[in-house]
Amino acid sequence: MIYFDNSATTKIEPTVLETYLKVSEQFYGNPSSLHLLGDTPAKLLAQSRAQIANEIGVQPNEIFFTSGGTEGDNWAIKGTAFEKMRYGKHIITSTVEHPAVYESMKQLESFGWDVTFLPADDKGLISPKDLKEAIREDTVLVSIIAVNNEVGTVQPIREIGEVLRDYPSIHFHVDAVQALGMVDLDLGPASRVDMAVFSGHKFKAPRGIGFIYIKDGRQIAPLLTGGGQERDMRSGTENLPAIASMSRAVRLTLDNEQEKRTHLRNMQTKIRTYLETKEKVKIFTPEMHAPHILCFGIEGIRGEVTVHAFEEYNIFISTTSACSSRAMDVDSSTLSAMGVPKHIAETANRVSLAAENTEDEVDQFIKAFDEIYEKFQVING
Repeated sequence: MIYFDNSATTKIEPTVLETYLKVSEQFYGNPSSLHLLGDTPAKLLAQSRAQIANEIGVQPNEIFFTSGGTEGDNWAIKGTAFEKMRYGKHIITSTVEHPAVYESMKQLESFGWDVTFLPADDKGLISPKDLKEAIREDTVLVSIIAVNNEVGTVQPIREIGEVLRDYPSIHFHVDAVQALGMVDLDLGPASRVDMAVFSGHKFKAPRGIGFIYIKDGRQIAPLLTGGGQERDMRSGTENLPAIASMSRAVRLTLDNEQEKRTHLRNMQTKIRTYLETKEKVKIFTPEMHAPHILCFGIEGIRGEVTVHAFEEYNIFISTTSACSSRAMDVDSSTLSAMGVPKHIAETANRVSLAAENTEDEVDQFIKAFDEIYEKFQVING
């Protein structure tokens, strides 16, 4: 089997799974309990928080555990909106966001907030100049994705941050779910990024766990209230096995980070160079892109047909985002925002790589593509 759908979810790393099982078996006490069976898990919880913070260059008190990317994005956006609504009800985002951001914005619109959706160019990039022009006196939040999950476009986060240095009261949230280990993340005291969201299952940790970085001093309202866990910011008994295993996954992901990126880029480039030789293949991923995502389409062939054709070869790719592929809502996709006509966007497929993928797997993909492409050519005349 060749698995080229890592942006949808990754296979849990064996040593990460070992950590999950060990903590589940040996540290089953509630971290909030006062007895010894709670004290040891509480220490492990603190160690996990400190390790993640150290790996991404921030402070432990700036890390909060969540159930994943969707919760993190919802919390950053709605938590800011609720906390700062007395100062203004205007938010800026883009037309190329993940549904967790886009749908949160639409919900806030229904509650009376005013949301500006910045346009993207044909590469999926937004303009810092457009952002600056969109800022108003009542703007309280800017939310921009770091790496687009469909085509891999890397947004100019640093340049956006420079614009926002002139507006220190505006919160800056970054959806970094596809970014860990793939691009340089600018976090910490010198960064203008106030919040960044991560999801464990995107980097070989279990599903249902994630974390959010919230810069010290930035105030947002909690979404989950109750027992006061996570310093009253995110109540609910901590999922310690998942948290401990995720902290290990973060470290493994960032070990030899540049070497892994080079390997990913080499594989991606090999596929891209091959696809460029095919007359009826359209490549949607721009030149400014992350090393693990490549989006393309075959003229006249719907994306899901291509997915199932590769499945016959035991090769697994996707249409675009796993969060929207079954819904097939092309009109609200990144490709639509990039100006790609609907009938062309419907052909889109996404190959998303992990460091464990190999050059041999790429060669097998290319061989299968040759055969599939030829069959489609016969069908289409």
